[in-house]
Amino acid sequence: MLNMRDRQLDGLRAAAVSMVLYAHLFAADDSHLGHLGVRLFFVLSGFLITRLLLDARSAAQFEPAMALKSFYARRAVRIFPPYFGMLSVLWLVNLEGARDGWVWHALYISNFWYALRDAWTPWVLCHTWSLSIEEQFYIAWPLLVVLTPRPLLGRVCVGVIASSLAYRFYWPLTGEPSLARDLLPPASMDALAAGALLAVHRSTFMSWPRWMMVSWLPLSILSSALLWARSTSTGPVLDWLVWIGLEAFPLIPVAMLVGCASTGFGGRVGRLLELKPLTALGCVSYGVYLYHPVVLALVVKAQAWIPIDIAEQGLRRLLVAGSATLIVAAVSWFAFEKPLNALKRHFPYVRANSSSGVVPMNTGQATDCLRGRTVAAYLPGVVAPCARGKTLSNVRSAISRDCP
Repeated sequence: MLNMRDRQLDGLRAAAVSMVLYAHLFAADDSHLGHLGVRLFFVLSGFLITRLLLDARSAAQFEPAMALKSFYARRAVRIFPPYFGMLSVLWLVNLEGARDGWVWHALYISNFWYALRDAWTPWVLCHTWSLSIEEQFYIAWPLLVVLTPRPLLGRVCVGVIASSLAYRFYWPLTGEPSLARDLLPPASMDALAAGALLAVHRSTFMSWPRWMMVSWLPLSILSSALLWARSTSTGPVLDWLVWIGLEAFPLIPVAMLVGCASTGFGGRVGRLLELKPLTALGCVSYGVYLYHPVVLALVVKAQAWIPIDIAEQGLRRLLVAGSATLIVAAVSWFAFEKPLNALKRHFPYVRANSSSGVVPMNTGQATDCLRGRTVAAYLPGVVAPCARGKTLSNVRSAISRDCP
C-alpha cells in the first residue's frame, strides 16, 4: 500500500490535472486555473526529483556518476515511450496539422516553437510547452543537485526563484505581452525551484519558517482576488501586475501544500487527498495531461456520431472528452506505461553493499499491492537486518515514488 505521503501527492496530481481539464474542456473563457494546475505540477516535479537525488546523496554508497545515469535512464523509461508514441501517431495522421514543427516537439523545445511563432499552432500539441520546460529542467537540475555542495543548494534555489521574478519585471520594457513571456524557461523556473527548495528544507527541518506560516493565508486570499480581477478589463499596467501576482503569490501556499502532503495531512484534508478516485486519477495524471488535447480533437471530429453537442466548451464537452481521456490514459497506463516502469529496477541510484545488506535505491517501483506487508517480505536477502519488520513508510530510502 502506498504510504500516506505518496497517496496524498497522487491526490495533488489529481487536483492539478483536474484544473487543466476544467480550463481546456469546460471553461468558456481563458481560465487561469489550468495554468495554476501546471504550476502545481512544476512544484511537485521540483520537489520529487530533488528529494530523490538528496536521498541518494545521503547513502554511504553514493556515486555521482551512477546517480545521474540512473536518474536520466529512469526518466527516459517513464516519460519517453508515451510521449513519442503520441507524437508518432500525430505525425502519421497529421491531426490538426501536427506535422508542423514536429521536430521541435520531438526535441522537447515546443516552448521555443510557440514563443517564436507567438501563436498556438498546431493547437493539438500546445500542451507540450510545459513538458518541454520540465525536460529542460530535468537535464540541468540533477547536475546541480548532485554536484553542488549541500550547504549551498538552498541558496542556488533561492537564486533561481529571484532570477525568475526579475524576468517578470523585465516584460513591461518589451511592449505588448507575447507568448514568450509565459513559455520561456525563466517564467517557470521559480515553481520548479520552489519545489526543489522545499525538498532541501524538509530534508533538514520539519517545521515551517514563521514568515511562511503567517503569509500563506493572506497570499491565498490575494491569489483568489487576482483570479477574479484577471477576468475584468484593467489596462496594460494593471494586467501586468495581475499577471505577476498570479505567478508569484500562489507559490508559497502551493509549496506548503506539497510539503504538508509529502509528510501526510491529518483529518479531513488528508482523507480527501487519499480518496481512491483521486489517487487513481493521480496515478494516470501524466497520461491524462498528455492525451487530452488529442482526444479532444478526435471527439470534435466525431461529433456526427455523438448524440450530444460537444462543439462548445461546457459540461457536455467535459463529460465526453474527459471520460474518453480517462479511458485512454488508463489503458495506456496498464497496457503500456506500468510494464515499462518495471524496467526502473535495473537503474538503482546507489549500488547495493552485499556485505552489509544495504538496500539499493530502486525508487519508483510499484507499491500499491504491498498492503500491510513489510519491506523484508518483498526484498528478502537484501534488506539489512535492522530494517526487517519495518513497514514501507519507515524505510524511505528503500522505496519511494518516482512519478512525473
